[in-house]
Amino acid sequence: MDKYTKKVLISEEKIKEKIEELGAQISKDYQGKDLLMICVLKGAVVFMADLIREVKIPVDIDFMAVSSYGSSTSSSGVVRILKDLNESIENKHIIIVEDIVDTGLTLKYLVENLKSRGPASIKICTFLDKPERRKADITPDYCGYSIPDEFVVGYGLDFAEKYRNLPYVAVLDSEAYK
Repeated sequence: MDKYTKKVLISEEKIKEKIEELGAQISKDYQGKDLLMICVLKGAVVFMADLIREVKIPVDIDFMAVSSYGSSTSSSGVVRILKDLNESIENKHIIIVEDIVDTGLTLKYLVENLKSRGPASIKICTFLDKPERRKADITPDYCGYSIPDEFVVGYGLDFAEKYRNLPYVAVLDSEAYK
């Protein structure tokens, strides 16, 4: 840890255990289906890389980059698609893979956008969930951990593009962003 991380919230070992569990459940739920997992960049890339290795059925992957935070600690509510999908999602079973669901505003926009493209189904898999901050009617179908309303970094989550490489999830001290 460094001087700005207050405490480890989720250890590397707990992360590995949860991802094995999520991968097994997704494998069971999507057996025999045309599955496409969409990673929401940049935060979910670490989670997605580990998760797809635990999915034991054929799976396609694609990536989207959306922005609503900039270098702030809270969502602006204005969503911009910075990188769209490479392929059509028509008639495919989609799992959106997110690092964290906070207010849900960005994810709600993303789900509505993808629904308009004709997939067979859309579900959400998030590593972390902050249900007490929810402003949109969004509930993840697969969730690693529900966490308290604290600003966290590590395991793909960042503050101003830093801390993504931590192998655990830590609470960031407010001194880092004052």
